[in-house]
Amino acid sequence: MFETILIPTDGSDHAEAAAETGIELATVHDATVHVACVADTGPLGDLRLPGDATSAEDAMRSRAQEHVDAIVDRAESAGLAVTGTVLEGPPEDELLEYAREIDADVIVMGTRGRGGVHRLAMGSVTDHVVRFGEIPVLVANSGSEGHPDEDAP
Repeated sequence: MFETILIPTDGSDHAEAAAETGIELATVHDATVHVACVADTGPLGDLRLPGDATSAEDAMRSRAQEHVDAIVDRAESAGLAVTGTVLEGPPEDELLEYAREIDADVIVMGTRGRGGVHRLAMGSVTDHVVRFGEIPVLVANSGSEGHPDEDAP
């Protein structure tokens, strides 16, 4: 039923829990996994970090790659065929475009990501993907207790 599964991540606990669900689903269906993280660099691309020669954009890409690599390693350990990629741009648009490019059968993502102020300022990526995408989305609840913003930075 599922041959290609997209697992987006932002490194949050909710994304990590969704990744576990996605890996389990891929194992059951012997599906190929695509892991993606979006470095939403926006207007920060040329900003220099204090005491560091790297730009904010490079730092965001590097952090995104770390998130992808962690899930790729787990999928490989489960014996799955897996590809990881870092995308750039508005997360909700980039994820939907990438899902179409890889012909994903399902997107497995968390109920929420980094949360807090970021969620208020940027909107819910999961909500956008569910509402505007034409690909089925499995929204995995992390099972964490408490108020939705308790884990916000």
